[in-house]
Amino acid sequence: MIHRLSLLAFVATAAVGPAAFAQAPPPADKGASIAEKIDTCTACHGPNGNSASGQYPTLAGQNARYLYLQLKDFNEGRRHDPLMEPMAKALGRDDMLALADHFSKQKPTPNGFKADPAKVVLGKKKTDEVLCPMCHLGEFAGQNEIPRVAGQKYEYVKKQLADFKAKRRTNDAGNMTSVAGTLSDADIENLSQYIANLN
Repeated sequence: MIHRLSLLAFVATAAVGPAAFAQAPPPADKGASIAEKIDTCTACHGPNGNSASGQYPTLAGQNARYLYLQLKDFNEGRRHDPLMEPMAKALGRDDMLALADHFSKQKPTPNGFKADPAKVVLGKKKTDEVLCPMCHLGEFAGQNEIPRVAGQKYEYVKKQLADFKAKRRTNDAGNMTSVAGTLSDADIENLSQYIANLN
């Protein structure tokens, strides 16, 4: 039943476009299998965790520790999103670890983003200036609790940077809010173009 609901939610989202993004499928029952919980995730995050929408991040290839900690933060109220919080609250620790492990092992696909070359150059310059690779590593592959952001959806990256800057998102131990607080709107645009371009 959960699988069928997830599939219907995904098809409905694809069929009616952005208006459908206001609703997510119902959270998987606590007794649902991991396979059913994966199906629930992919209704928004796409097949194998490769999102088709800038509203939802790609999970494929993301660091397992980062994924687990984000689910835990949603579950425990340290990170907020009206669609993700109810999903995460339905998960136990073992579920979160299994989901994080599963999506970390999926292959990310190119996001299809066509970047503005001038903004990419400015974004690269800004990453060097604010020392992004110190935490996110070269090619923005991430490490441990630091996310892989290379090739992430442009719209998602831009929103997260803006949320860190405005302190709407604060589950980062202060690192990202501190860096993002120094960024202008143009910096955020250029960084988002550069990061999304790193397929």
